[in-house]
Amino acid sequence: MAIKSLSIRIDEDMLDKLHVVADYEGRSANGQINVLIRDCIAAYEKEHGKIELGK
Repeated sequence: MAIKSLSIRIDEDMLDKLHVVADYEGRSANGQINVLIRDCIAAYEKEHGKIELGK
């Protein structure tokens, strides 16, 4: 699996809060974002079915 970069714009307060949550969970901010994205995808697939990628 290839690892790709993604830049995002995020409000400073939201970023600061993300760091607090990530520290509490023992993760980096990047690791916490990956967990949140995985959870979001899992919830979507649970409701709508598996996402099939046409690669």
